[in-house]
Amino acid sequence: MQGGRKKILLVEDNHMNKVLVREILTLHGYDIIEAESGTEALKVLSTERPDVILMDLHLPGMDGVTATRIIKSDERISSIPVLALTASAMRGEEDKILSKGFDGYVAKPIERKKLLDAIREKIGPDAGHEPDRQPDPKTASS
Repeated sequence: MQGGRKKILLVEDNHMNKVLVREILTLHGYDIIEAESGTEALKVLSTERPDVILMDLHLPGMDGVTATRIIKSDERISSIPVLALTASAMRGEEDKILSKGFDGYVAKPIERKKLLDAIREKIGPDAGHEPDRQPDPKTASS
């Protein structure tokens, strides 16, 4: 999707993680679609084509690994990058996760810069721009 707002499918069942990721991404001009399980994500993908999918690994019902395996085996949607969201951030975990079909990895707790960098690496710059920042009156020149 060139020039327009980029769409991200956020597959996450934890309310606080959803709120945090949604806030970060909407401030950077992304449109967010949400799902709370692997099954729900596959249902969303039958009608929507996001630019990237952020997939929690531990979901109710169908987990993120199974959902990603199904996505990657479906030629209609297999080209959509899927980034794993996980608290499994120990040394060596990233390689294990990538070997399961994920295109990238974002460790929890979510850090704004790492999340945005991982998305930008897969789909290019933000749809919008950095959030407006007001100059600090203490440092502004008179």
